[in-house]
Amino acid sequence: MGETENHHHHPPPPQAAAPPAAPPSLALSRGPTWTPAEQLHQLQYCIHSNPSWPQALLLAFQHYIVNLGTTVLIASNIVPLMGGTHGDKARVIQALLFMSSINTLLQTLIGSRLPTVMGASIAYTLPLFSIINDYNDEDFASPHDRFVHSMRTIQGSMIVSSFLNIILGYGRAWGELTRFFSPIVVVPVVCLVGLGLFARGFPLLGNCVEIGLPMLILLMICQQYLKRIHSRAHLILERFALLLCIGIVWAFAAILTVSGAYNNVKPATKQSCRTDRSFLMSSAPWIKIPYPFQWGTPIFRASHVFGMLGAALVSSAESTGTFFAAARLSGATAPPAHVLSRSIGLQGIGMLLEGLFGSLVGTTASVENVGLLGLTHIGSRRVVQISTAFMIFFSIFGKFGAFFASIPLPIFAAIYCILLGIVAASGITFIQFANSNSMRNIYVLGVSLFLGLSIPQYFVTSRTFDGHGPVRTNAVWFNDILNTIFSSHATVAIIVGTLLDNTLEANHVEDRGIPWWKPFQHSKGDVRTEEFYSYPLRINEYLPSRFL
Repeated sequence: MGETENHHHHPPPPQAAAPPAAPPSLALSRGPTWTPAEQLHQLQYCIHSNPSWPQALLLAFQHYIVNLGTTVLIASNIVPLMGGTHGDKARVIQALLFMSSINTLLQTLIGSRLPTVMGASIAYTLPLFSIINDYNDEDFASPHDRFVHSMRTIQGSMIVSSFLNIILGYGRAWGELTRFFSPIVVVPVVCLVGLGLFARGFPLLGNCVEIGLPMLILLMICQQYLKRIHSRAHLILERFALLLCIGIVWAFAAILTVSGAYNNVKPATKQSCRTDRSFLMSSAPWIKIPYPFQWGTPIFRASHVFGMLGAALVSSAESTGTFFAAARLSGATAPPAHVLSRSIGLQGIGMLLEGLFGSLVGTTASVENVGLLGLTHIGSRRVVQISTAFMIFFSIFGKFGAFFASIPLPIFAAIYCILLGIVAASGITFIQFANSNSMRNIYVLGVSLFLGLSIPQYFVTSRTFDGHGPVRTNAVWFNDILNTIFSSHATVAIIVGTLLDNTLEANHVEDRGIPWWKPFQHSKGDVRTEEFYSYPLRINEYLPSRFL
């Protein structure tokens, strides 16, 4: 019959499916996230703020004590091999401390301007072994004559090789090299500046566990846990727990020594545990001012000069990594390229002075003292400058300096276990400025860190007792250069990291952290550069712009 009006009605078109809901953000579900921070905000005093004078003096004395450990360690290991007496060792320690004070003061005034102590560098060990081996085969009237002859040769080698750092620094070449860095390179370099010194930690502590282990545990408890008891205790223990713990454990070691606990033990145990085995108190002069050519006229030998060049290069690389850590732990921004250049150039001038004054080794930025900035939360430049007064005083008045130099080395090793770890961890924080989720960055970081640990470990373990490394050609100077360079963790990290980071393609420059890094490559790239790194007392007005 008749058709209804709905007979020709068309169904509505199907609606498009709703897009799938985005998965919930894991960051939101797990709590807040932290944006990258160029400066640490937990510091109580940053690079240009200063604690009260009484506190500054105690903090400066801590820096002197921490630097003393490495100085005594190097002198104790090297001087006897050269034929030196206990008196010679005391004079060497005095010279090392004196030059450390001069170079620290220069660096904090007209160098990096960072609160870094310039301490004795272990990178010079291999060139020293070559000098020692050469003179072992020669006849001398006495072992002391052999020691003096070795010191004169070290002086000549350091004087000539110092010009490498002067040219690299003031020629701006070192700063140009750092322009190839990125946060991806800085991470392994700074990490390995700390981790590369692991042999100074528990392996050295293990030489006298009954002294070193209590020091390590006591320092952790006092500095991190007991400070919570009271607000005043928090202030004292956080800043001065290191001095307190050294005093307690040092007294404990002295009691063990006097009571005869180490009378019937191995000679190595006596050397590590007893407080009277340094023989510095009896042999150090009351007053002795280091002076130029105190060992005699320098001796220049081409083979030893070339060998020392490798050590000069390594000390520059290690100082660079330490400067980045110092900037981080003192509240400054990353050091610009021109600041790194002038600091390495000044380090070369310091090495020239060390050669003139007869220092055993050159200096580099002290990693353990930078760790002390993080431990105390005080990155004041003035504190480090005051510490140079203690170094000068105890380097001139030998008996007083010898008293503190009698602290057993395992106590210093326990301190280094914490301080070097803080520096290594500060290197990890630079990854926040790059893409840590990039597989390309993970590759660069992983390979740089592993090879930076593995290659030097091979060179160290393959070294013979007399200092010969795995590279053994007829050219001793060539062997020294390569063995020294590839025994340095930070240097290997710079080589591998810079090569990979600048040759492997990245999806975006942001992945490498270049937008954050680039402003620090120019003197006017960041408005804070002038605040942290400018010369004091309007020195800028009297220097050519190429040195600024």
